[in-house]
Amino acid sequence: MSPPADSSAGTQNAPPKMSYEAAVQAITGPGSPFELADEDVGGIVMPVFKKRFRSLREILEKSVEFGDAELAVWDSGERWQFAEHERMVASVAAALRDKHGIGKGSRVAILAANRPEWILAAWGTLVLGGTVVAMNGWWQGDEVLYGLELSEPDLLFGDLGRLARVAEHDLGVPTVVFEEAFAEYESYDRKAPLPDAPIAEDDPAAIMFTSGTTGRPKGAVMSHRNFIAFLQMNFCNGGLKYLMNPPTPEQAALPPLVGITSNPLFHVSGFQSGALMGPATGMKTVWTTGRFDPEKIMRLTLEEDVTRWGGITTQLWRLIEHPSFEPERFRQVRSMGGGGSRFSPDLQRTLREKLPQATRDFNVGYGLTECGGLCSMAVGNLLEEHPETAGRTIPGNDVAIFDDEGVRLPDGEDGNICVRGPNVMLGYWRNPDATKEAFFEDGWLRTGDIGQMRQGLLFLASRKRDMIIRGGENIYPTEIENRIDDHPDVEEVAVVGIDHRELGQEVKAIIVLKPGRQLEEQQLKDFVAETLAYFKVPAHVEVREESLPRNATGKVLKQVLLGEAENTFVEE
Repeated sequence: MSPPADSSAGTQNAPPKMSYEAAVQAITGPGSPFELADEDVGGIVMPVFKKRFRSLREILEKSVEFGDAELAVWDSGERWQFAEHERMVASVAAALRDKHGIGKGSRVAILAANRPEWILAAWGTLVLGGTVVAMNGWWQGDEVLYGLELSEPDLLFGDLGRLARVAEHDLGVPTVVFEEAFAEYESYDRKAPLPDAPIAEDDPAAIMFTSGTTGRPKGAVMSHRNFIAFLQMNFCNGGLKYLMNPPTPEQAALPPLVGITSNPLFHVSGFQSGALMGPATGMKTVWTTGRFDPEKIMRLTLEEDVTRWGGITTQLWRLIEHPSFEPERFRQVRSMGGGGSRFSPDLQRTLREKLPQATRDFNVGYGLTECGGLCSMAVGNLLEEHPETAGRTIPGNDVAIFDDEGVRLPDGEDGNICVRGPNVMLGYWRNPDATKEAFFEDGWLRTGDIGQMRQGLLFLASRKRDMIIRGGENIYPTEIENRIDDHPDVEEVAVVGIDHRELGQEVKAIIVLKPGRQLEEQQLKDFVAETLAYFKVPAHVEVREESLPRNATGKVLKQVLLGEAENTFVEE
């Protein structure tokens, strides 16, 4: 079993500091813990970790070695031990097989807020060789229906709140309500052995939904290999941090990290970094349910001896700027970081000021759902020296910059950020055109982000064109524009993102009304909220009298609307 991603415990004789290059060689060279070897992955030869699990079920089987140690604590008071968790998963898997015929190749959708049953249903599906369909718990009715239509699951688990959004519809799929029936699955057969049907590394493990440029979600198909690569890249990165900045004897003697998370399980941040990471590392995770609540996080941090705070920028801002936050009370927090959106220099400085003891283990990752949520990492001193960087490529995958024709660009030139490795998705579910568009030759995934490499460091120049990142949620304006276009009083609309200190960005709608029409801001917001998730509802509405600026093809010039460029197009 590999150590936790930032593990520094277990040695009193730390080696001297290594350079990054020396550390990579030491940890990935022949005979090393994370030795890399070239193997064929989907018809493409690439470096992969030689020593690895071949399925997520193997991780669960190995996790029982942690025995009676605590794996998870829920804010409801429920507590899991590692061995107990494995028994509950085996019971759920037996019930899924016997009650519903779930097996290899079956798809099981989960539509719920974070709760213990979510994790057990997911693991029960995974160990059978089935595919978890991770439905976005913030979707509204139309979005839920679309997700079900696209994925065509064999079974749906849901909670009462989410299922109420589609209560008037015949979903056409057997449905189990967590609050009403899941207890039967947990207790079905606690002595059942784990399934033993063969699982291949490249078998689908989950469909994780991500926004597309059309505004409709796409389902990224993630394999067992993808998720295991994500885990081992984290472990490898932890080893690199240790070699480059060894702990003092006092630091090495500290107990293992305890994390706390509010990240949704339908995201890679919750599913992989939480539900999968714990059994793979022996790390205890404290789970919160419901809306992010800074006071709850602080209370549980003290009650459960939490030592790592992580998440999206919005959550960290709300924690450290909360009236009840007193830095001296949280000196136990010795690790911090996250991802999902850019950590501004302002946020980085504030975190260091208020949690100085966690500066050594401060890390920010970059990635996207399609590459398992991670491909590069900026840690510790590197962030202080280069607060704008997205970090170094993590061994176990490759990051490179290409032009629009697929030609690799040299250092210092902006281009398409691309990723290749065993962490990259199989493709988009039932969307071959989008899958083809997402890749260059030789398996290079086009992230859609623009950036450049400089001396081994990745720098982002911009996010995906037009995309808005609000509190870690990727929002494409097209979907919102399509909805607003349906309003009978609206002539033109453009949706843009505007800066917000906590959320990163907020949604703004700029509209032109039809002649003689009037529309109140709240009326428009209510109209959007009828069909779209709350985070897509514009926080700001601007009404203009003049037509929106457009180019020769009729595309609205959003840079002009945002004041980032002049309108150089002259209509003739």
